[in-house]
Amino acid sequence: MTSAPKYTLYMIECSDSSIYTGIAIDVLKRFEKHCKGKGSKYVRSRLPAKIVWTSEPFDSRGEAQKAEWRVKQLSRRKKLEMITQ
Repeated sequence: MTSAPKYTLYMIECSDSSIYTGIAIDVLKRFEKHCKGKGSKYVRSRLPAKIVWTSEPFDSRGEAQKAEWRVKQLSRRKKLEMITQ
């Protein structure tokens, strides 16, 4: 019996210094998609610069999505605090 894939929450700093938050099973593979313009519309228009933060993997996609929503509600200042911790 194989276990369900684990999702990781991540933040990317875009070329315009904005911060994009998302979830993925394989963050590096997802980042490569963003770099090729195949990721989210938001990142496609701003081109990703670098991955600046990742979480520990979540046990379910639902948990990761809830965490993603909470982070997306944070101010830029709070996100930067998370990144620098």
